[in-house]
Amino acid sequence: MLDGQFEDYCVADEQASEYDLLGAMNWACSNGANCTAIQENQPCYLPNTPKDHASYAFNSYYQNMKHQGGGCYFTATAVLTGADPSKKPQEILSIHVCKIARSFKGINNSKLDLVKFL
Repeated sequence: MLDGQFEDYCVADEQASEYDLLGAMNWACSNGANCTAIQENQPCYLPNTPKDHASYAFNSYYQNMKHQGGGCYFTATAVLTGADPSKKPQEILSIHVCKIARSFKGINNSKLDLVKFL
């Protein structure tokens, strides 16, 4: 909970096609999402599925941009949830589950993303 409000997360819609997810993810990564962590050999690369990578990118974009009017739509490939996607039962056993825990301004107002490993 932040500032007395429930946190929300933007994740890939289970019914979205892989093709649509990839297109929307590429847009998110080019327009405000920090997608470095889902690149090969980076901490959130695995699981390497379009749905998992899109969820990471969508949530990164949403958390970074929601206070500037950014939404969670991505051409109908994403949904908002109040449930922390990194705590889904099937993923708790995976050492590769990670999420953007917080984005904040660092030294000289540089933007930092903290990545949490579960």
